[in-house]
Amino acid sequence: MNMNKIFQNRLLLWTAAIVFGLPLSSFAAGRNPPAKLNVDAAPIERDMRTGHSYSPVIKKASASVVNVSVTQTVNAPRFHRFFDDPVFDRFFGDGSRSRGGSREFKREGAGSGVIVTEDGYILTNNHVVDGADENGIEIVLSDGKTMHKARIVGKDPQTDLALLKIDAANLPAITLADSDVLEVGDVVLAIGNPFNLGQSVSLGIISALGRGVNMADYEDFIQTDAAINQGNSGGALVDARGRLIGINQSIASPSGGSVGVGFAVPVNLAKVVMERLVEDGMVRRGFLGVMIQEVTPDLARAFSLPDTGGALVSAVQNNTPADKAGIQEGDVIVEVNGKKATDSQHARLMISQQRPGSEIKLAIYRDGRAKTITAKLAEFDRKDAATFGDTESVKTSEHDSLDGVEVDGLTAAVRRELGIPDDVNGALVTNVDPESNAFEAGLRQGHVIQSINRKAVDVADKAVKLSEQAQGEQVLLRVWQKSGPVSGSRYLTVDNLKKK
Repeated sequence: MNMNKIFQNRLLLWTAAIVFGLPLSSFAAGRNPPAKLNVDAAPIERDMRTGHSYSPVIKKASASVVNVSVTQTVNAPRFHRFFDDPVFDRFFGDGSRSRGGSREFKREGAGSGVIVTEDGYILTNNHVVDGADENGIEIVLSDGKTMHKARIVGKDPQTDLALLKIDAANLPAITLADSDVLEVGDVVLAIGNPFNLGQSVSLGIISALGRGVNMADYEDFIQTDAAINQGNSGGALVDARGRLIGINQSIASPSGGSVGVGFAVPVNLAKVVMERLVEDGMVRRGFLGVMIQEVTPDLARAFSLPDTGGALVSAVQNNTPADKAGIQEGDVIVEVNGKKATDSQHARLMISQQRPGSEIKLAIYRDGRAKTITAKLAEFDRKDAATFGDTESVKTSEHDSLDGVEVDGLTAAVRRELGIPDDVNGALVTNVDPESNAFEAGLRQGHVIQSINRKAVDVADKAVKLSEQAQGEQVLLRVWQKSGPVSGSRYLTVDNLKKK
């Protein structure tokens, strides 16, 4: 296609946009038009009395919940020659065949999904459809009879979400609520396909909000005691008005069955992921270039903070948006674009949801004073997590001391052996007494003490001197550490009183 033809096509698209009132951004290079969602952001009426039946709510919402059947081809090793016997195929059918030193088998799985647009977009979990064969995903609508082949629009393993599409029209799309206004105690219903039995509904309440349980890279889970079992994954968690508030994701259980601790991805997070998958085919995340940690009561006192909210910046990577914007170690991020950052996990999530190239306003505390900083985000790359640790939540002990800590200088040989970068300066921790308060705080052999009470440490003697001069009940350490491929800095508060 020549350049004149390309220009003519774009001119036609722009003309169509003006005539039909469509936003020109819909025709941006590489982006598809956004999906049309039904959204009702009004909070639930919390003063209304519970009726005798949720039947009207379930009838409204359940029509939007589908069964997701997945076929995968897996290879299993051949353990015996009789696996090549034709008699063996009589028992395993046509779904298996020999291939080299293994046999291929067709494995079927089942989960749930939620119709979110009338033209066939369906949200589910990534783990439900991950590894599915081409043309191996089948959607069964709530009537139990109507079936459609589905294609994967995109997957986001970092939030365990996936977006499917079926070729259909006038589907019963669910209405989306605003998950930011949920409260613990709100009534919820979980709708899905547990154990492939068919559509089922369970009732409960919201048990907790903002949960992080190390099941995904980016987490802000809604916890509920509504029964969620195998097969419910990808199904709907709805409020008392039948509006979608979350995508059911997993359970915490010692037995594998529901014990009243289930988790769902909030719909606001799912909506952001879906929009990126529709428009770009992938989720591109903003990157600030900081390592952050939670603010403990001890750290709040050390940094003169009004409370333990927000995220403490423990390190800033060179030549990143944070560095260019003037963010410093010891800053505490308390708001992102005007929204309160309740903790480090929440701050990390809000930053990641911004598009690369966009500007964000950060409200921070520096030396006990409020300040606003604007930064232009770069694009997050997985290698950033390996080289700088992305962002990390670090829990520190309440009772810590510098007694029992031995330090030494950083030589070129030590740097090579331990993988310590040239731009990391300080005193190398060579030994920590397991009975000391410092050990309880998390200080370990191989860490590098970079500062003590916010005074830089460049050599081992400086660390000894500053520790001897430290006054007060606690000492604030900034240490560099490496754990596998991840390295970075964090703060520790150390009890400066002798152990009794």
